[in-house]
Amino acid sequence: MHVQNYVDVNRSGGDKLPVQPIKHPRITVIQEENDEDDKLPASATSLSRALIESEIQEKVDVSSTDNDSPTPLPLPQKLNQDEPPRLKWSNQWEFMVCCISMSVGLGNIWRFPVTVYKNGGGAFLIPYFIIMIVIGRPVYFLELCLGQFTSRNQVQVWRCVPFFKGVGVGTVVGALCSLSYYVSIVALPIYYLIRCFQNPLPWTECKESWAGVGNCNGTHLNPAKTNRSLPDLYFKNEILQELPNIEDGIGSPEWRLSLCLAFSWLIIYLSISRGVKTMGKVAYVTCIFPSIVLVILLIIGLTLPGAWSGIRFFMEPKWDLLYQPKVWYNAAGQCFFSLNTGLGAIIMFASYNKFSHNIYRDSLIFSLVDTFISVFAAFTTFAILGNLAEELGVSIDSVVGKGDLGLIFVTYPNAIAKMNWAPQLIAALFFLMLFFLGLGSSIANAAAISVIFCDYYSYFREHVVTLSICIIGCSIGLVYVTPGGQFILQLVDFFTSAFFIFTMSSLEVIGVAWFYGIYNFIGDIEFMLGIKLGLFWKICWGVLAPFILMFILVYSLIVEKLEYNGIPFPSAAKGAGWMLAVVAIGCFVTGAIHAMRKVSAVSWMDKLRMSLRPQYGWGPRDPKDREDWQIFISTQDRRSFRQRVRDRFQNGSIDTTKAQ
Repeated sequence: MHVQNYVDVNRSGGDKLPVQPIKHPRITVIQEENDEDDKLPASATSLSRALIESEIQEKVDVSSTDNDSPTPLPLPQKLNQDEPPRLKWSNQWEFMVCCISMSVGLGNIWRFPVTVYKNGGGAFLIPYFIIMIVIGRPVYFLELCLGQFTSRNQVQVWRCVPFFKGVGVGTVVGALCSLSYYVSIVALPIYYLIRCFQNPLPWTECKESWAGVGNCNGTHLNPAKTNRSLPDLYFKNEILQELPNIEDGIGSPEWRLSLCLAFSWLIIYLSISRGVKTMGKVAYVTCIFPSIVLVILLIIGLTLPGAWSGIRFFMEPKWDLLYQPKVWYNAAGQCFFSLNTGLGAIIMFASYNKFSHNIYRDSLIFSLVDTFISVFAAFTTFAILGNLAEELGVSIDSVVGKGDLGLIFVTYPNAIAKMNWAPQLIAALFFLMLFFLGLGSSIANAAAISVIFCDYYSYFREHVVTLSICIIGCSIGLVYVTPGGQFILQLVDFFTSAFFIFTMSSLEVIGVAWFYGIYNFIGDIEFMLGIKLGLFWKICWGVLAPFILMFILVYSLIVEKLEYNGIPFPSAAKGAGWMLAVVAIGCFVTGAIHAMRKVSAVSWMDKLRMSLRPQYGWGPRDPKDREDWQIFISTQDRRSFRQRVRDRFQNGSIDTTKAQ
């Protein structure tokens, strides 16, 4: 059967282009009992249904056809059950501020400045921009396209390749692990915010209860007894009550931090309890307020003595470090940590978009804004560090810190305390900014977990699911507010940021580009956006992103040392960390086995082949969009890259009439 028609490839209102009649591609059907994946829109036209039924019912001799096309299965009996429509953003600005708020988080203030300093200064921006261009933005755009094209969550989008649906489950587990420790960091600014209204600021007066017996000379620190600063002693001994090691356990949760943790989770619950209706409104605050405070801090910082020397120190390039693999690994780690890819939140946000929303433009804007704010925050940080170094009469190198939480909870408070103008007000603005920065990313990851259960089990009330997730997350988070909590935080952060994110991102790109097909995916984007992507995207998705991500993953596991402040972890802690890695792989393997078991085929090889084919429910969620898409793909060359290469060598030219 052939179709000859005019297809509107530019859904934004472009010209309709004539297309050549091409045989409709075969559609592999995966039969599942009581599974919504087998449903088709009730409004499918007789034309598109006739196309599908004629192709699926056609008898095919496997031995005489392409080995890549297993024998199609009969159509499911139930074809006419509609899915409920997806909720949409009130306007495109809510989507934009949510994505920016998710990407611009504590990592921009906490990790980026010190990462740049330790990895070549201004020269580090070269590998960072390269990684952002060839991996960061392509993976970000891929996730946006998956979510918007299907209007489904990060598990359901894998109807395109059911064998990879474990990747969606893995992103949920990774989001929960990341969220559990991230909110414990978000809780720390709440404690500081409460205490910063004291006059003088509490970390400026030495008290032996937390500075140590004999370390105080009145209200000042005795430099003959210790070489640590008052803010450092206040943070480690008074707030964290940190243990020197965790050989004997991690201790009990600190009650004040536990209350701050519970308050943070309460705010997260209130922000996502009504889903997309409230997330967009909250994002205006979590996006705009930190930006304003950063501008204020930069203006204040630039007026301080020594600020420009700090900025020059920050930007001084160390070109020899660019030859070290660790610099490129750190660039990739910072890029993915900042963009929040591989955790499902991007797919979830995009699923609430209108089908033809221009996410190609948005992906560029979001990546540029994220990079700009990171660099902007680094200038602010080193302007203040330059002033602090001049005030103390030491080198800037000695006040940078080790790159852990000490930068925002030791170095910044130390610099703010030395300001002559309203240090309490500046401190309050700074810690409130930190809270909102962390809150934006936390809301995104919590909503990404909640949407899975709400989509699959519609009888669950959204606020009940959200409350349950927040209670579980808060309970897990109590581990991180114990005296040994920072050790556990470093452990989970290593396996979440390195293993979970890189593994899921690698499998995500491989599943879409190699198995669903890079040409098929680009064709779907063309139908959705009216944009024909070029060679750059094929190379990034098909070659650069998967191979570089896998290299970075292997490098991190082999070379990176697992320790906290130079203290190695005990064997039991390392074993627990590797259990997280096993869980990540287990999610993928379990999902793959489940997909193969659902396939109605005799041999396991046929089950494998068919689980790597699009499921019958794959495609746009809206019935009208789905109907148009079915006609559109009937006009496209849907062969895989391997088939195109093989046909090129066999026939000397590409046969555009051969379907995949």
